[in-house]
Amino acid sequence: MAILVGPDTRVVCQGMTGRAGTFHAARMLSYGTKLVAGVTPGKGGRTHLDLPIYETVAEAVRETGANASIVFVPPLHAANAILDAIAADVPLVVCVTERIPVLDVVRVRQALANSKTQLIGPNSQGILAPGITQIGVMSTIDARRGRVGIVSRSASLTSEIVLQTTVAGLGQSTTIGVGGDPIHGIDLKACVELFIADPETDGVIVIGEIGGSEEEDVAALVKRLRPAKPIVAFVAGRHAPPERRMGHAGAFASGTDGGASTKIAVLRGAGVRIASSANNVGETMRRALAGED
Repeated sequence: MAILVGPDTRVVCQGMTGRAGTFHAARMLSYGTKLVAGVTPGKGGRTHLDLPIYETVAEAVRETGANASIVFVPPLHAANAILDAIAADVPLVVCVTERIPVLDVVRVRQALANSKTQLIGPNSQGILAPGITQIGVMSTIDARRGRVGIVSRSASLTSEIVLQTTVAGLGQSTTIGVGGDPIHGIDLKACVELFIADPETDGVIVIGEIGGSEEEDVAALVKRLRPAKPIVAFVAGRHAPPERRMGHAGAFASGTDGGASTKIAVLRGAGVRIASSANNVGETMRRALAGED
């Protein structure tokens, strides 16, 4: 059992006729994702990758029964694409687009507040349930079905830690990239809570980084729930200089606010196991699941 997605997830791709949309839609199809249609305004009625193209998400949902969307729309139009999916009551929307104007994302967040939609992203690598579905741009080559949930703010570290958990013989139940922008949809805390409640996830890995307060929110959740499942965290950016944005738009520490050392201390204080480096996250989880110190 995965979280947020499952065998019945049927995906519509917004912007599928573009170069990025075409490439990654083909990847998703080859993985076995149930991609059922595309949406490109002005190209409705055509076919692409042997799938029908519709003018709106509502039309695609009505005709195909789609219950998820992946957005490959350029930054200036991506928010309107997400809003189209929200208006169509699509339960899950994944947006990989980077550099969407902040005020546009604020509009999206306001629309999400009174909707039936859960948003992953923007600036997300997507969601992967090995052997079930892949929605986004996440690498699948090292993923294996298993019982460790991974939620991350970093795409590159996600690939590394998926490999580590596979090598450790643990595999993954679901891997989610929440997105690297300061304002986005589902956050680390919400994903951890879903993993804790999932009977087929035995342990949770949180990949954090400097900036924001999402890791502190995870710590507060773990401290409140005291889950039996082990939670392992790695926070990137311990040596990042303050007042400089590092990679992601959301990776910005001001003084002690949002710094890696602060996040690590709060997580450790809540009972989260801290991986000492990016090289041993999988081994740290293996030891935690085995009951080793």
